[in-house]
Amino acid sequence: MSIFEFENKKPNVGKGTFIFKSADVIGDVSIGENCYIGPGARIRGDYGSISIGNNTAIEENVVIHARPNDKTSIGNHVTIGHASIIHNATIHDWAVIGMGAIVCDWSVIGEWAVVAEGAVVKNKQKIPNRSIAVGIPSKVISGISSKYEKQWTKYKKVYSGLASKRLPCHLKKID
Repeated sequence: MSIFEFENKKPNVGKGTFIFKSADVIGDVSIGENCYIGPGARIRGDYGSISIGNNTAIEENVVIHARPNDKTSIGNHVTIGHASIIHNATIHDWAVIGMGAIVCDWSVIGEWAVVAEGAVVKNKQKIPNRSIAVGIPSKVISGISSKYEKQWTKYKKVYSGLASKRLPCHLKKID
């Protein structure tokens, strides 16, 4: 893993969290326990600070950043899908950010809210708790069901499981 100090700011990584070797965690970053940080992820706390809760999955090639003297905050049990961008936003517990989605400055994603694949949450937009938002710019189209909540609770355990297995220990390079 690539963990870097920046201007005397050092990342703090919780117990049981796994950071893939090709991911970068830079500066003023706090990552909770039992998180999964996938290959190619870039979590840059150089200008602002970044806080990530427990049991959260930051999948492959995700970029997380914050504006100078500001903060990006990601809660517990959050899933951030492959190649998403999170910039200076707040994402509450149990939210799901779909693959390739963009969550822009000062936006707020509520608990159990879903931002669909490829959606763009514009500056200062709020996605309410238990809502599904799609499109560019994103629009709320419905709420989530209890069936969805139950299904995603299981999915979220998959990434916590990968973190606990220390995934690369089980990988074998093939020439």
